[in-house]
Amino acid sequence: MISAELTIIPIGTSGTSLSKYVAVAVAALDETGIKYQLSGMGTLLEAETLNELFEAIKVAHEAVLKEGMDRVVTSVKIDDRRDRDRTMDDKVRSVEEKLG
Repeated sequence: MISAELTIIPIGTSGTSLSKYVAVAVAALDETGIKYQLSGMGTLLEAETLNELFEAIKVAHEAVLKEGMDRVVTSVKIDDRRDRDRTMDDKVRSVEEKLG
């Protein structure tokens, strides 16, 4: 299982709120069927393959551009662990168990 953290930042918006653009990106992710978890600073993604992951990132990125933006900065952090099949939930649970 491949985990990633995605942040898409439109440049040149008319205000400081970005929730409209986040909603557009998340709606695009919904259409891909990829598993995701929204957070206050980005979106966590989970995919079986790199192709599936990169396609979802591309769809979300393009959705924000189609919203009328001329510039979008997208950052991705990928955890591609191949020795074990661990989900995002497994990783959180592991830390919580260690916290007691």
